[in-house]
Amino acid sequence: MFGEVSLVSCFVSSCVRLICLSILATVSLLPRGAWAEVPVEIAFSDFFAQPVGARGLEPTARLRAANGRLVRLVGFMVQREQAQAGQFLLTPRPVAMAEHADGEADDLPASTVAVLLPAAQRERIVAHRPGPIMLTGRLEYGPAEDASGRVTWLRLYLAADALADQPSTTLPHPH
Repeated sequence: MFGEVSLVSCFVSSCVRLICLSILATVSLLPRGAWAEVPVEIAFSDFFAQPVGARGLEPTARLRAANGRLVRLVGFMVQREQAQAGQFLLTPRPVAMAEHADGEADDLPASTVAVLLPAAQRERIVAHRPGPIMLTGRLEYGPAEDASGRVTWLRLYLAADALADQPSTTLPHPH
């Protein structure tokens, strides 16, 4: 009986080794980047606890877990009178801003995300696109002031090719 158990144990051990070697061989043949981070699907409704309590807006555990991670988010690009180079705003519903008329009294929801283009595209102005858009980037939660003085709580840092099919213009360089 003990001989049979040790024979079965040896067989199982050999099978496990063979499977591990097969996996390692397969992984070594994968192209670089095949183990890239999979984006976390997140929605605007995942950002803050509902209903809003006496302490105001509170981030959900899902938002805190997504902070610093690659996420995929669907929203609406804010239509602005004055587009800013290298960034735009994304909201859960269509919004149009009239900066001249409204100034700082805008109608942006608390869950508004500042979408930031990579450093190489900081001069790029992304043309407004009506309708929902899906973006993938690294999410950051916490207060930060941008160059215009606006404080944002949610930022999405896009990859270099994230807007490859999106029409845009660039700011003219002063000569």
